[in-house]
Amino acid sequence: MILKNDDGNPIELGHNEIIDLIPHRHPFLLIDKITDIDLGKSVTGIKSVTYNEPFFLGHFPSYPVMPGVLILESMAQTAASLVSYGDKELSKNNLVFFTGIEKAKFRKPVIPGCVLYLKVNILTNKRHLYKFNGEAFVKNILVATSDFSAMLVDQDKAK
Repeated sequence: MILKNDDGNPIELGHNEIIDLIPHRHPFLLIDKITDIDLGKSVTGIKSVTYNEPFFLGHFPSYPVMPGVLILESMAQTAASLVSYGDKELSKNNLVFFTGIEKAKFRKPVIPGCVLYLKVNILTNKRHLYKFNGEAFVKNILVATSDFSAMLVDQDKAK
């Protein structure tokens, strides 16, 4: 069931709430908003892709395209936000590390001005080892898909 606020609307997390959940910061924070939170199941991340993104300086100056690996990273950050939001106490001392990518497909380019909707589902969670499915959309058109995995890692042991 999608979490709702007191007004009955789906809970939305903005920049300040996201940076409380995951360690990413500018220029590598690649999600602007989180919505449609269904704890332990699914979430939607939103990224407004602007001309000011640092990766457009080199990819490609004459035809800026968001690198596919950064679309996948946006999916992973969305997934990490769901895991961390679901257990804030556990996530205080742990990081969600991206551990693998399977079946990644890039169907359409993502260019400046696009709003990227990242729909992520938890497929499995076994002892803090997660498998996810992610789909990225622009204007309801599928632009990328991937299955990927992640794990919770103790922050102190990760150093």
